[in-house]
Amino acid sequence: MKVSGITVAEPDSTQLFYPESVVCAFVFAADHGVEITNNSYYVDPWLYNCMDDPDQRAIVDAVNRAQLYAQSKGTLNVAAAGNSNDDLDSHALVDTSSPDDSTATTRTVDPHECFDVPTQLPGVVTVSSVGVTKAKSYFSSYGKGVIDVAAPGGDARQIPDTPSKNGRILSTLPNNSYGYLQGTSMATPHVAAVAALLKSTHRYASPAQLQGLLKAEADNPGCPTEPYDTNGDGVVDATCVGGKRVNGFYGFGIVNALRAVK
Repeated sequence: MKVSGITVAEPDSTQLFYPESVVCAFVFAADHGVEITNNSYYVDPWLYNCMDDPDQRAIVDAVNRAQLYAQSKGTLNVAAAGNSNDDLDSHALVDTSSPDDSTATTRTVDPHECFDVPTQLPGVVTVSSVGVTKAKSYFSSYGKGVIDVAAPGGDARQIPDTPSKNGRILSTLPNNSYGYLQGTSMATPHVAAVAALLKSTHRYASPAQLQGLLKAEADNPGCPTEPYDTNGDGVVDATCVGGKRVNGFYGFGIVNALRAVK
């Protein structure tokens, strides 16, 4: 089995993920038999690419054609939902970080017309993050009908019994070292790994079937019964929409590696 984390950042100091490199990565994965890709990034320079802008629409179209080509070759693409605590099913989002390769401006975008690429592309598994208590991570973007599944991504506001970990995920770092990080980029590799386990027991499953299996084996805690106030300031930080089967925080649930192989 071939599983790949797509690493296509520019080799200069910016480390940005431009469309040409991302397109080439999806095509490479497809043509080399990669069955699962992990995509812990968004395509620069726009956090959200809006379809009413010709240049941004071209980014969406180009990357989508490439990832659909990969799907047609049997590749399941898994992607991070983002760390902006944005409701990707809302009617207005504020983007203050784009473009990130020049002077950013503040703009209001409609998430039904402006998309985080590649995570909001059709057929891509969109992953939100949870902390040690299995609550949505305070930073994780969410949205009913957008999030497919959730996985551990860390949350410094959810402190475990071993405070030295500070609620985060142990990860590789530059210079052959390790450290604790948090983010939907930490959650997505968990999902890619569970997908690989499912693929090992369902060798001929298509990407769509594999995504269905991911959702079926997940555990959904349901929307929280108390207001979602992660910093205790009395202000609701996010609103979960949906029920026990599927909702905006967890999608179909938190992936379960043990259940995947049973």
